[in-house]
Amino acid sequence: MTGKVKNKNKKKSQAAAVWRRLKKNKMAVLGLIILAVIIFFAVFADVFFDYETLVIQQNASLKLQPPSVEHWLGTDEVGRDILARIVHGARISLPVAFATIAIATVVGGLLGAIAGYGSRRVDDVIMRVMDIFLAIPSILLSIALVSAMGTSVTNMMLAISISNIPPFARIVRSAVLTIKNEEYIEAARAIGASDKRIILKHILPNCMAPIIVQATLSIAGSILAIASLSFIGLGISPPTPEWGSMVSTGRQYFRAAWWVCAFPGFAIMLTILSLNLLGDGLRDALDPKLKN
Repeated sequence: MTGKVKNKNKKKSQAAAVWRRLKKNKMAVLGLIILAVIIFFAVFADVFFDYETLVIQQNASLKLQPPSVEHWLGTDEVGRDILARIVHGARISLPVAFATIAIATVVGGLLGAIAGYGSRRVDDVIMRVMDIFLAIPSILLSIALVSAMGTSVTNMMLAISISNIPPFARIVRSAVLTIKNEEYIEAARAIGASDKRIILKHILPNCMAPIIVQATLSIAGSILAIASLSFIGLGISPPTPEWGSMVSTGRQYFRAAWWVCAFPGFAIMLTILSLNLLGDGLRDALDPKLKN
């Protein structure tokens, strides 16, 4: 019982130390605040903007109106409020991005752990497969997979997840190769712990720092991939308010009504910027060399 209490206190103290270092990084805090605001509006989108009236319903008399008091970011080509569509679009882009990276983290982490902890032959097979995927640009791989499987949200999520698995596998494998010969791993083997238990209970928890950083940065890439696939018609299709499809449908009006595609593009840029700032801050905060 005393040992469990000590472990909990140790984890709390480590988390507090990471948070203390993260707070010192002003840019990381800025990124965290921006991301928190975006998530807040996404969660309470229905409270601020009625979905049917402002996001879906068309009104030809309001089409292509510039930003005003009634419509802060203007209206699109069929009279829908752009701000409302951007806010509701966050409810699609963010959950899909988080889900794709969660899948990639779990699958890539397990493959990397097996490759690093297993035999040389297992390591060679897994990592050569990962090298094949890494040889193909992730967005091109996603396009190829969605084109082959068919256009749908599920297939898009699966394609982006697959394209993000190799980086996680390589990162975890590298960490496992460093950790697996530590004394506490040898002690676990000595008392008869199975390989599965050693990987899940001892190795993977000690690889969390690089995984968290990679996941944070990969979410930004996933949002960009979702927008890119939707932009070319392989992702989420109109009238669903997705940022990439909004940019795609609004680009033809750019000269006459720049706000139609500029503001959705700005939403993509701001979200990715916030995640990159937070990811860089977490990388510094979780770096063991910076521990006091």
